[in-house]
Amino acid sequence: MAPQMIFVNLPVKNVEASKVFFSKIGFSSNPQFSDETTACVVISDTIFVMLLEEPKFKSFMAPGKEISDATKTTEVMVTLSAESRDKVDELANAALAAGGSPAKDPLLMDFMYGRSFADLDGHHWEVFWMDPAAAHG
Repeated sequence: MAPQMIFVNLPVKNVEASKVFFSKIGFSSNPQFSDETTACVVISDTIFVMLLEEPKFKSFMAPGKEISDATKTTEVMVTLSAESRDKVDELANAALAAGGSPAKDPLLMDFMYGRSFADLDGHHWEVFWMDPAAAHG
């Protein structure tokens, strides 16, 4: 049986600008599932983010609903694990350098470390590392 995959769909104002942002923080796009209004960002072998320009995103929504303004409300936080504290910092710093903004203060615990950022459209991203020994015991 193939591993289950996840496709997180996010509305964006400008798909080209968003593709550049995500490439600057280390993610590639899958051209097979991308076009002039959509980008398929590859996070891992089983995790993808579909960036859809707002009119296209709206065409997939239930009737009568509106797109949330992620700069004013939080409907979802996309959280990614990292293999080390350094990788957390690497991704968060790259996001800030690529035009993202800090979302909240870093998470500092004995067994866990995390950073957050908002992408160009205000979507909230979390990156965290957890000490494997603490997680198992």
